[in-house]
Amino acid sequence: MSGLNGRRILVVEDEALIAMLVEDALLEAGAVVLGPAATVEEALALFEAEQPEAAVLDINLAGQASTPVADLLNDHAIPFVVATGYGAAGLPERHRDVPVLAKPYDPRDLITALEKVCG
Repeated sequence: MSGLNGRRILVVEDEALIAMLVEDALLEAGAVVLGPAATVEEALALFEAEQPEAAVLDINLAGQASTPVADLLNDHAIPFVVATGYGAAGLPERHRDVPVLAKPYDPRDLITALEKVCG
């Protein structure tokens, strides 16, 4: 049994194929998937409606920085993992302590990272 069983995980990812892979991995780990959200606006609306317990956040959503989502998660002490092709260098200083998965990544690594931050 995964440490994510029953946890509500917000998925913020603009690439449909990656979003589906993340969703499948989370569902297999027993998580409840919120989203996926492809824009900052969708992510903020899902956050307000669903109150996630953790999140997977792509930092670049079709050229739009998802920093407002990261800030909201941080303000509510909700752990999150950043999945990005830009590495930690693409993160604002205030989010440099957040675990980063470089794309492409193995979905098992995502589950492990989420289990650690949710621990």
